Amino acid sequence: MSEPSPDSLHAAVLAAGPSTRFGSPKQLVRISGAPVLHQALAHATTVVGLSVTAIIGADAREVAASLRESTASVVANRHWREGLASSIRLAVETTPTTAEALLLLFADQVALTAEDLRRLHATWRRQPSLLVAALHGGGAGLPAIFPRWSFPDLLQLRGDRDPGVVIRRHSDRGVRLPMPNAAVNLDIPEDLLLLERGLAPPAGL
Repeated sequence: MSEPSPDSLHAAVLAAGPSTRFGSPKQLVRISGAPVLHQALAHATTVVGLSVTAIIGADAREVAASLRESTASVVANRHWREGLASSIRLAVETTPTTAEALLLLFADQVALTAEDLRRLHATWRRQPSLLVAALHGGGAGLPAIFPRWSFPDLLQLRGDRDPGVVIRRHSDRGVRLPMPNAAVNLDIPEDLLLLERGLAPPAGL
């Protein structure tokens, strides 16, 4: 099996949520000197180059303004109130036709590193027909690389249905990559305080 070409993977960073529990746009919270969303985009860029999209929604004007100098494409999800599935569908719909697969990750997975994504990418490159997902918090979830054959399943998601549904449905066509960092989410202000003290917030699913 031939290896995927360099431009065959597209990445979408999901950053459309309203940050209700956090109380302010957590996409713009600075950790180690840079906004959370900027860091997620930078990590994605290390594996896909410039083929990166930021899916924004709530607080779109403020978030978009922060990305004026970013090389990422910025797509506003006007239906963000529906829930996560609307952003996933938009990510699929805006994936370039040249891409063989889509890397999805959350902007608020603040402990993720570029090396985590490089491991995910390397695993997919060895088996590009398989769905490669991070294993954390007792199950498989994002970040994950979805081959094009799985796009119809992603497009069927509605409301707050997590892409983990698709990952589980195709467990026989997938690879699970242990990634503890992926379990750490920025959810409430106390999480930021823990991160600033060098401690990890409680892991999510």
